Amino acid sequence: QVQLVESGGGLVQAGDSLRLSCVASGRTFSTYTNGWFRQTPGNEREFVAGSGGILYYAESVKGRFTISRDNAKNTVYLQMNSLKPEDTGVYYCVVRRGLTYTSSFIRSASVYEYWGQGIQVTVSS
Repeated sequence: QVQLVESGGGLVQAGDSLRLSCVASGRTFSTYTNGWFRQTPGNEREFVAGSGGILYYAESVKGRFTISRDNAKNTVYLQMNSLKPEDTGVYYCVVRRGLTYTSSFIRSASVYEYWGQGIQVTVSS
């Protein structure tokens, strides 16, 4: 099992920045794909960013968000700049074994085996 714990969320104003962190513990893999999804009430979980084989972003966040990871700390980050009210939601850290080489696969929620509990990000206008 892998445990994922997100931190760094909160309430900010439009145009501000936030950095989400996700620390992994438990079972480790030699290769893996990390990702971030978000969800708002009444909507399905939406892909935000993924890293592992390829680096891929949702069009809505491209140029504003950056996913990165520190393997020594077992931590993946999501740097979010120029935040907009539509970025509001619960953000989930995800991971799957192995690398991912296609955009259709990396942005599919069903391929990720492990999910964090989620953390709220609220952007006010």
